[in-house]
Amino acid sequence: QVQLVESGGGLVQPGGSLTLSCAASGSIFSINAMGWYRQVPGKQRELVAVITSGGSTNYADSVKGRFTISRDNAKNTVYLQMNSLKPEDTAVYYCNANARRAILSPSSNYWGQGTQVTVSS
Repeated sequence: QVQLVESGGGLVQPGGSLTLSCAASGSIFSINAMGWYRQVPGKQRELVAVITSGGSTNYADSVKGRFTISRDNAKNTVYLQMNSLKPEDTAVYYCNANARRAILSPSSNYWGQGTQVTVSS
């Protein structure tokens, strides 16, 4: 199996910063894209940012210019640097990885357990 473990969530004041980390472990042959999603109660989970194995990135319009996604392929870890946080960024943030467990295995999506980010004064 592939496990994703997130860390770095918490409470921050508006305008503040947080960095989320997500480490993938287990039976991993390769990881394609890694990304961050977020969800608030009563709403669908939405894409925040995604990064390919080659380093190409894509962001939700609502976080462009404020959030930066990066990854360390050697550590199978993805990061989300969040600056200028707003109350509307409050959500549970989930890590996602599209990974292959063996050379002939199909790729599958894996999810972390989620980490709460609360932006409030």
